[in-house]
Amino acid sequence: MEIRQLTLFVALAEELHFGRTAARFNIAQPALSVHIQNLERDLGVQLLVRSTRRVQLTKAGSVFHERCRRILGDLENTRQVAQAIAGKDLKKLTIGTIYPATFGMLPALLAKVGRRFPDVKIHVRTGTSEFIIREIEAGNINIGFIRPLEKLGALRCLGLAHERYVLAMPADSLLSRLPKVGIDDLRPQKIIAFSRSNLSYTEGYFYQMFREHDLLDSVAYTCDDTLSLFSLVSSGLGVGFVPEWMKELPNQNVAFRTVEGVDFNIGLSIAWSKDDPTANRDEIVEMARSLR
Repeated sequence: MEIRQLTLFVALAEELHFGRTAARFNIAQPALSVHIQNLERDLGVQLLVRSTRRVQLTKAGSVFHERCRRILGDLENTRQVAQAIAGKDLKKLTIGTIYPATFGMLPALLAKVGRRFPDVKIHVRTGTSEFIIREIEAGNINIGFIRPLEKLGALRCLGLAHERYVLAMPADSLLSRLPKVGIDDLRPQKIIAFSRSNLSYTEGYFYQMFREHDLLDSVAYTCDDTLSLFSLVSSGLGVGFVPEWMKELPNQNVAFRTVEGVDFNIGLSIAWSKDDPTANRDEIVEMARSLR
């Protein structure tokens, strides 16, 4: 097996189309077919099912594809290690982020990285904490903002802050006129909450809180991200908990209150792989540490 064969096979497994894959590498389609046939012959197994209409991976092909991705990722990391030791400058950085960090710590980190590495190409990927962890492990994300998680495997993690959540409500609502707001005041309200479809840390946190305070029956609307929740509150549809930094957003029809007797704080951390030479550079880690 050759590295080029593995590279071509991984691309073909993603495209599932010989023409598009050949075009990506600027080679003739028959030449691509020969590479794949030689790879299958060396392995002694069929990796693809070909027909006139489509290309599909066999079960063996699916497993081989995942392992090839890891092998090629390890080779790329090895190349970056060698370049880092030789003093090569940082060229590319992929940062993962959960949505709440997008308006808070992410811009601050991007500014620091941009000043230290002015020529670096930065790509930002959003998702749940679990998604970001998986992508760091796979080598697709270098460093990521996540919620605290118990199982991080071989990853390293640094706690950065605790975000305080406050209750957002329509500015002209009766609730906004109360001098104090308690849990009992929420039961008659239509609560807007995060959807349970993605099982994110924040959604789980609030779901547990609503259940403990007997508020699940008051949840009338659900959504997947903070800005959507805020938009529904601003439209007068109900109330919901949002990060305190949202008080700084312009053009609001929203009032904010703390809820008496309940302290809503959710941790925010940054994670990276100890085997990733890009994320594991002292400069990148110290930039993240300085955000605390």
